[in-house]
Amino acid sequence: MSYYILIGGILLVSWLVSNKLKSKFKKYSKVHLQNGMSGAEIARQMLADHHITDVEVISTPGRLTDHYHPTKKTVNLSESVYNQRNAAAAAVAAHEVGHAVQHAKAYKWLEMRSQLVPIVSVASQFSQWVIFGGLILMGMVSVGVGQAVLLAGIIMFGMGTLFSFITLPVEYDASNRALAWLKDRNIVTAEEYKGSEDALKWAARTYVVAAIGSLATLLYFLSIYLGRD
Repeated sequence: MSYYILIGGILLVSWLVSNKLKSKFKKYSKVHLQNGMSGAEIARQMLADHHITDVEVISTPGRLTDHYHPTKKTVNLSESVYNQRNAAAAAVAAHEVGHAVQHAKAYKWLEMRSQLVPIVSVASQFSQWVIFGGLILMGMVSVGVGQAVLLAGIIMFGMGTLFSFITLPVEYDASNRALAWLKDRNIVTAEEYKGSEDALKWAARTYVVAAIGSLATLLYFLSIYLGRD
Protein backbone atom coordinates (compact mmCIF):
# COMPACT_ATOMS: atom_id res chain seq x y z
CA MET A 1 0.00 0.00 0.00
CA SER A 2 2.83 2.42 0.84
CA TYR A 3 4.28 1.84 -2.64
CA TYR A 4 1.03 2.82 -4.31
CA ILE A 5 0.74 5.91 -2.09
CA LEU A 6 4.29 6.92 -3.09
CA ILE A 7 3.65 6.39 -6.80
CA GLY A 8 0.30 8.16 -6.53
CA GLY A 9 1.94 11.18 -4.90
CA ILE A 10 4.65 11.33 -7.55
CA LEU A 11 2.10 11.05 -10.36
CA LEU A 12 -0.03 13.80 -8.81
CA VAL A 13 2.87 16.25 -8.53
CA SER A 14 4.01 15.36 -12.04
CA TRP A 15 0.49 15.96 -13.39
CA LEU A 16 0.24 19.34 -11.63
CA VAL A 17 3.61 20.52 -13.00
CA SER A 18 2.78 19.21 -16.47
CA ASN A 19 -0.56 21.05 -16.47
CA LYS A 20 1.15 24.24 -15.31
CA LEU A 21 3.70 23.88 -18.11
CA LYS A 22 0.94 23.48 -20.69
CA SER A 23 -0.88 26.55 -19.37
CA LYS A 24 2.35 28.58 -19.50
CA PHE A 25 3.02 27.58 -23.09
CA LYS A 26 -0.58 28.39 -24.01
CA LYS A 27 -0.19 31.80 -22.39
CA TYR A 28 3.12 32.65 -24.06
CA SER A 29 1.96 31.30 -27.40
CA LYS A 30 -0.21 34.43 -27.49
CA VAL A 31 2.81 36.74 -27.04
CA HIS A 32 3.72 37.27 -30.69
CA LEU A 33 7.29 38.21 -31.59
CA GLN A 34 7.81 41.69 -32.91
CA ASN A 35 10.56 40.47 -35.25
CA GLY A 36 8.14 38.03 -36.90
CA MET A 37 10.58 35.08 -36.82
CA SER A 38 9.25 31.53 -36.63
CA GLY A 39 10.68 28.86 -34.33
CA ALA A 40 12.45 27.26 -37.27
CA GLU A 41 14.02 30.56 -38.33
CA ILE A 42 15.19 31.26 -34.77
CA ALA A 43 16.73 27.79 -34.52
CA ARG A 44 18.60 28.21 -37.80
CA GLN A 45 19.80 31.68 -36.81
CA MET A 46 21.13 30.43 -33.46
CA LEU A 47 22.93 27.55 -35.20
CA ALA A 48 24.50 29.98 -37.66
CA ASP A 49 25.59 32.35 -34.90
CA HIS A 50 27.38 29.45 -33.19
CA HIS A 51 28.97 28.39 -36.50
CA ILE A 52 27.21 25.02 -36.47
CA THR A 53 26.67 23.96 -40.07
CA ASP A 54 26.09 20.18 -39.79
CA VAL A 55 22.80 20.27 -37.85
CA GLU A 56 19.43 20.31 -39.62
CA VAL A 57 16.24 21.87 -38.26
CA ILE A 58 13.19 19.73 -39.03
CA SER A 59 9.51 19.58 -38.11
CA THR A 60 8.23 16.63 -36.07
CA PRO A 61 4.59 15.62 -35.41
CA GLY A 62 2.91 16.11 -32.04
CA ARG A 63 2.83 18.66 -29.25
CA LEU A 64 5.78 19.24 -26.86
CA THR A 65 7.73 16.63 -28.86
CA ASP A 66 10.68 18.95 -29.41
CA HIS A 67 14.14 17.44 -28.99
CA TYR A 68 17.70 17.39 -30.28
CA HIS A 69 18.94 14.12 -31.80
CA PRO A 70 22.73 13.95 -31.32
CA THR A 71 23.25 10.92 -33.59
CA LYS A 72 21.28 12.27 -36.53
CA LYS A 73 22.30 15.85 -35.68
CA THR A 74 18.80 17.23 -36.08
CA VAL A 75 16.89 19.83 -34.08
CA ASN A 76 13.38 18.39 -34.08
CA LEU A 77 10.69 20.99 -33.47
CA SER A 78 7.01 20.17 -33.02
CA GLU A 79 4.76 21.56 -35.73
CA SER A 80 3.50 24.42 -33.57
CA VAL A 81 7.01 25.49 -32.53
CA TYR A 82 8.43 25.09 -36.03
CA ASN A 83 5.83 27.35 -37.64
CA GLN A 84 4.69 29.71 -34.85
CA ARG A 85 6.11 33.18 -34.16
CA ASN A 86 5.69 33.70 -30.42
CA ALA A 87 7.64 33.74 -27.16
CA ALA A 88 6.95 30.08 -26.39
CA ALA A 89 8.15 28.93 -29.80
CA ALA A 90 11.26 31.11 -29.50
CA ALA A 91 12.08 29.60 -26.10
CA VAL A 92 11.68 25.99 -27.20
CA ALA A 93 13.53 26.44 -30.49
CA ALA A 94 16.48 28.16 -28.81
CA HIS A 95 16.53 25.56 -26.01
CA GLU A 96 16.81 22.66 -28.44
CA VAL A 97 19.58 24.42 -30.32
CA GLY A 98 21.20 24.86 -26.90
CA HIS A 99 21.64 21.07 -26.89
CA ALA A 100 23.23 21.23 -30.34
CA VAL A 101 25.66 23.84 -29.00
CA GLN A 102 26.43 21.56 -26.05
CA HIS A 103 27.16 18.75 -28.49
CA ALA A 104 29.40 20.92 -30.62
CA LYS A 105 31.34 22.09 -27.55
CA ALA A 106 31.55 18.56 -26.04
CA TYR A 107 29.66 19.59 -22.90
CA LYS A 108 30.65 16.94 -20.33
CA TRP A 109 27.19 16.38 -18.82
CA LEU A 110 25.65 15.80 -22.25
CA GLU A 111 28.44 13.35 -23.10
CA MET A 112 27.86 11.48 -19.84
CA ARG A 113 24.12 11.27 -20.52
CA SER A 114 24.70 10.04 -24.08
CA GLN A 115 27.00 7.29 -22.81
CA LEU A 116 24.32 6.12 -20.38
CA VAL A 117 21.50 5.98 -22.94
CA PRO A 118 22.12 2.37 -24.18
CA ILE A 119 22.41 1.06 -20.60
CA VAL A 120 19.41 2.97 -19.25
CA SER A 121 17.18 2.06 -22.19
CA VAL A 122 17.56 -1.62 -21.26
CA ALA A 123 17.65 -1.20 -17.47
CA SER A 124 14.53 0.97 -17.33
CA GLN A 125 12.56 -1.62 -19.31
CA PHE A 126 13.22 -4.47 -16.92
CA SER A 127 14.17 -2.96 -13.54
CA GLN A 128 10.73 -3.00 -11.95
CA TRP A 129 9.99 -6.51 -13.25
CA VAL A 130 13.24 -7.71 -11.69
CA ILE A 131 12.44 -5.89 -8.42
CA PHE A 132 8.97 -7.40 -8.14
CA GLY A 133 10.37 -10.77 -9.15
CA GLY A 134 12.85 -10.52 -6.28
CA LEU A 135 10.08 -9.65 -3.83
CA ILE A 136 8.02 -12.63 -4.97
CA LEU A 137 11.00 -14.98 -4.67
CA MET A 138 11.74 -13.70 -1.17
CA GLY A 139 8.22 -14.51 -0.05
CA MET A 140 7.61 -17.78 -1.87
CA VAL A 141 10.90 -19.48 -2.72
CA SER A 142 14.11 -18.33 -1.04
CA VAL A 143 14.94 -15.18 0.88
CA GLY A 144 18.59 -15.32 -0.20
CA VAL A 145 17.80 -15.77 -3.90
CA GLY A 146 15.06 -13.14 -3.70
CA GLN A 147 17.41 -10.64 -2.09
CA ALA A 148 19.98 -11.14 -4.84
CA VAL A 149 17.37 -10.60 -7.56
CA LEU A 150 15.92 -7.60 -5.71
CA LEU A 151 19.37 -6.00 -5.41
CA ALA A 152 19.98 -6.52 -9.13
CA GLY A 153 16.68 -4.77 -9.86
CA ILE A 154 17.55 -1.90 -7.51
CA ILE A 155 20.89 -1.39 -9.27
CA MET A 156 19.12 -1.36 -12.63
CA PHE A 157 16.57 1.15 -11.34
CA GLY A 158 19.42 3.21 -9.87
CA MET A 159 20.90 3.62 -13.35
CA GLY A 160 17.68 5.32 -14.43
CA THR A 161 17.75 7.54 -11.35
CA LEU A 162 21.35 8.53 -12.09
CA PHE A 163 20.35 9.32 -15.66
CA SER A 164 17.50 11.58 -14.50
CA PHE A 165 19.86 13.59 -12.28
CA ILE A 166 22.52 13.91 -14.99
CA THR A 167 19.73 15.24 -17.23
CA LEU A 168 19.16 18.22 -14.89
CA PRO A 169 22.38 20.16 -15.62
CA VAL A 170 21.99 19.31 -19.31
CA GLU A 171 18.52 20.83 -19.46
CA TYR A 172 19.30 23.87 -17.31
CA ASP A 173 22.45 24.63 -19.26
CA ALA A 174 20.59 24.39 -22.58
CA SER A 175 18.00 26.87 -21.26
CA ASN A 176 20.70 29.25 -20.02
CA ARG A 177 22.43 29.16 -23.42
CA ALA A 178 19.10 29.78 -25.15
CA LEU A 179 18.12 32.72 -22.96
CA ALA A 180 21.56 34.31 -23.16
CA TRP A 181 21.51 34.14 -26.95
CA LEU A 182 17.93 35.46 -27.23
CA LYS A 183 18.90 38.42 -25.05
CA ASP A 184 22.35 39.16 -26.48
CA ARG A 185 21.17 39.05 -30.10
CA ASN A 186 18.01 41.07 -29.32
CA ILE A 187 15.85 38.34 -30.82
CA VAL A 188 13.10 39.10 -28.31
CA THR A 189 11.87 42.21 -26.53
CA ALA A 190 11.97 42.52 -22.73
CA GLU A 191 8.36 41.30 -22.45
CA GLU A 192 8.95 38.43 -24.86
CA TYR A 193 12.11 37.47 -22.96
CA LYS A 194 10.21 37.22 -19.67
CA GLY A 195 7.71 34.88 -21.31
CA SER A 196 10.47 32.72 -22.80
CA GLU A 197 12.29 32.58 -19.47
CA ASP A 198 9.16 31.60 -17.53
CA ALA A 199 8.24 28.91 -20.05
CA LEU A 200 11.70 27.33 -19.86
CA LYS A 201 11.68 27.43 -16.06
CA TRP A 202 8.49 25.38 -15.95
CA ALA A 203 9.82 22.98 -18.57
CA ALA A 204 12.91 22.41 -16.39
CA ARG A 205 10.71 21.72 -13.35
CA THR A 206 9.23 18.67 -15.08
CA TYR A 207 12.73 17.16 -15.10
CA VAL A 208 13.23 18.07 -11.44
CA VAL A 209 9.99 16.32 -10.47
CA ALA A 210 10.96 13.25 -12.50
CA ALA A 211 14.38 13.08 -10.83
CA ILE A 212 12.99 13.48 -7.31
CA GLY A 213 10.27 10.91 -8.01
CA SER A 214 12.82 8.43 -9.30
CA LEU A 215 15.04 8.97 -6.25
CA ALA A 216 12.10 8.54 -3.86
CA THR A 217 11.11 5.26 -5.52
CA LEU A 218 14.71 4.04 -5.47
CA LEU A 219 15.03 4.79 -1.75
CA TYR A 220 11.74 3.01 -1.10
CA PHE A 221 12.95 -0.19 -2.79
CA LEU A 222 16.33 0.13 -1.06
CA SER A 223 14.62 0.42 2.33
CA ILE A 224 12.77 -2.83 1.63
CA TYR A 225 16.03 -4.56 0.74
CA LEU A 226 17.83 -3.25 3.83
CA GLY A 227 14.89 -4.05 6.05
CA ARG A 228 14.80 -7.63 4.80
CA ASP A 229 18.57 -7.86 5.14
